[in-house]
Amino acid sequence: MRIGIVCPYSWDVPGGVQFHIRDLAEYFVRLGHEVSVLAPADDDTPLPPYVVSAGRAVPVPYNGSVARLNFGFLSAARVRRWLHEGAFDVIHIHEPTSPSLGLLTCWAAQGPIVATFHTSNPRSRAMIAAYAILQAALEKISARIAVSEYARRTLVEHLGGDAVVIPNGVDVDFFARAEPRPEWQGDTIGFIGRIDEPRKGLPVLMRALPKILAARPRTRLLVAGRGDEEEAVESLPRELRSRVEFLGMISDEDKARFLRSVDLYVAPNTGGESFGIILVEAMSAGAPVLASDLDAFAQVLDQGAAGELFPNEDADALAGAAVRLLADPERRAVLRERGSAHVRRFDWSTVGADILSVYETVTAGAAAVATDDRATGLRARFGLTRD
Repeated sequence: MRIGIVCPYSWDVPGGVQFHIRDLAEYFVRLGHEVSVLAPADDDTPLPPYVVSAGRAVPVPYNGSVARLNFGFLSAARVRRWLHEGAFDVIHIHEPTSPSLGLLTCWAAQGPIVATFHTSNPRSRAMIAAYAILQAALEKISARIAVSEYARRTLVEHLGGDAVVIPNGVDVDFFARAEPRPEWQGDTIGFIGRIDEPRKGLPVLMRALPKILAARPRTRLLVAGRGDEEEAVESLPRELRSRVEFLGMISDEDKARFLRSVDLYVAPNTGGESFGIILVEAMSAGAPVLASDLDAFAQVLDQGAAGELFPNEDADALAGAAVRLLADPERRAVLRERGSAHVRRFDWSTVGADILSVYETVTAGAAAVATDDRATGLRARFGLTRD
């Protein structure tokens, strides 16, 4: 099958949607399909062989964050050329409502279109305001996927229609096989995320840290991600700042080793999350998880059975739960076991097969319509009618 996938966000700025598209493309390539991904990318960005650059992206505030998107006449021309050269059997657009390549592709494409909706934002004024513009494009979509029930709810409430829920995928064994790094082990709490994006929740964790260190002075907080490190610790008393270690951006291999090493992974995100791929990665690596009780996080963690939850933005509750878990290796072992079993439903062997089934359904439907149209044309040409 010739599969065209459209990424709305810049390939050179890591994010959950980009990782999902990358892993999905590589899953299909391993199965022998022909895959091409169209994505914004800076000129000097190293790209995998299956990625086609649509040009440089620009930063735009979107869904409580800053996304790097690509839109305009030049981008539209590149989309049309990519579609023409690809001659795809199916086109898979991610975030078709964002002002980027997905919407441009929706307008330009013909044939079977599958769309995945990642965003969970039940109060999206922008989506409501843009409905009239989006409607014509969305009517061309053959099948809709939402990565969670909360992303599906956003779609239903703002755009109408419905979607099948297929979660984000993870290569579970990649994380499970990673070797821990000794320097990251021993009374360690882990956090991965953009340091300067408040909704990722690092400020909440920093507010909790003094109480955690008061109870367990040997604890270290390991932070992986880009951002201003000095600004991140400015709320901490100076004598505690040495207990925070910033690792900067880390590779996929080191992320897996990081998650295999820490005693506790904390996800203090405050909102705007439709899924929680980092929770799935942490469970895959066997890390006990403590997360804010966002609806999407609670769903990923099986309502607290596969990882513990604390009230969103409550630093005191976070501190209390972290201290309790760090002092209780048996409870952490239970969370590891439950998380490792629960996470198998998110492996690409399941998620990829579900997405491929959607592709096969829409392409079979398109072929049936084309056959019927040809038969109708022949009947009309020769003056035949159905009995």
